[in-house]
Amino acid sequence: MDSNLNALTTVFTEFYYWVTIPLMFFIHVGFCMYEVGASRRRNHIHTLMKNSMIIPLVTITFFFFGWWIYWAFPNFPMSIDWAAGAANTAWSETMATNLQDRISGVFWAAFLLFSWTAASIVSGSVIERINSSAFWILAVVIGSVAWVIDASWGWHYAGWMVQYLGYHDAYASGVIHAIAGGFALGVLVVLGPRLGKFAADGTPRDIRPHNPWMVCVGLFIIYAGFWGFYVACNIPLIDPAGIDGEITGTTWTATTIYLTPTTLGAITFNFLMSLSGGMLMAFTLSKGDAFWTYSGGLAGIITASAGNDIYHPMQAMIIGGIGVFIAYKMHFYVERRFKIDDAVGAVAVHGYAGFVGLIICGFVLWGHPSSPYAGYAEITPWGQAIGAVIMFGVLGFLPGWIVAKVLNGMGILRIPKEVELLGLDFADQQEQEAAQQDVRAAVRDLMK
Repeated sequence: MDSNLNALTTVFTEFYYWVTIPLMFFIHVGFCMYEVGASRRRNHIHTLMKNSMIIPLVTITFFFFGWWIYWAFPNFPMSIDWAAGAANTAWSETMATNLQDRISGVFWAAFLLFSWTAASIVSGSVIERINSSAFWILAVVIGSVAWVIDASWGWHYAGWMVQYLGYHDAYASGVIHAIAGGFALGVLVVLGPRLGKFAADGTPRDIRPHNPWMVCVGLFIIYAGFWGFYVACNIPLIDPAGIDGEITGTTWTATTIYLTPTTLGAITFNFLMSLSGGMLMAFTLSKGDAFWTYSGGLAGIITASAGNDIYHPMQAMIIGGIGVFIAYKMHFYVERRFKIDDAVGAVAVHGYAGFVGLIICGFVLWGHPSSPYAGYAEITPWGQAIGAVIMFGVLGFLPGWIVAKVLNGMGILRIPKEVELLGLDFADQQEQEAAQQDVRAAVRDLMK
């Protein structure tokens, strides 16, 4: 009986994670539509390709070293778990076709889609002025290094932030969103605003999306993909007896990434309530602006995500609304005060909302166990605050700013002004036409 149950659990877990992968693909489809809709017509193809090429670049680098970082770095820089890392290298048995290991491939892919998401968040904020090759370097840095380190520290059952800070971030307010928002802000500080974004006196101009319908549909597709994101953050079925410590109850149960018990029902209630709280707040603040209303729904989910495994649905709704209020106000304050041109509000929707969500979680869940393992710290406001600074600042803003400064020093971060004015798509077409003219001239010379 036990062997049959274990076999059924393995097959179910394999299928469970496998289903989350195409669901999370919708996040990337939504981001592509969202960015193209937000960009001006002369930059559509460049915007689309810039984001689409995240897929092969981050996939390959995550395969070769990103996955190793997650397993080897839970206690980095104090120590490196070489044994766990070696079992998850590109040349290990678990990272290839293996009938004895049905879980590693689909679990790796679920994490990979989180990597794509982190890089795509940055992609939207820098549209219409960044050099594609520079962005792809930045995408690899956040997608296969920076966010993986923060996941290893704060989203691994043995991560040092969980053990010593009581860090809790069940659905990645910080682990994905705060770090990506902070990273984007670091890049934007160096990259600078789009030409014409600010008037001579410093007043910001509102560069509207060329296609609000595409932006809104893209955000709805991201909502759909977020279902897969939430589900992939859980472990579908686990035996409490197999954990050192104690999980409430004696039957097999679903758990969070920390192995604390939860249910899909809990996250269904809280996902929809935090979405609704965010949309209502954004609609009110923006006076019905479609761009911010739908973005606010996403920000509401992100704010509540840290504790949506435990919150009451009414808490999730209120927390989502609070996060949107702060993120919306912060976006326009930072834009005016520091002349930051965040083209799609990604720093606000992901970064500020994720940061605030971690802080709120520390107060609402104060004293709740962070883990079923004995001896781990409880959830506290100060543990969450330190975690928020690490996610947004140390592993987000700082690497983004440093790498952007290096790329800018090399002269490859930003496109030339004349290309930006003409439009990246038309600049590419002119190069193609010039090349064709050279070919035609050569043919005429040969025929003489």
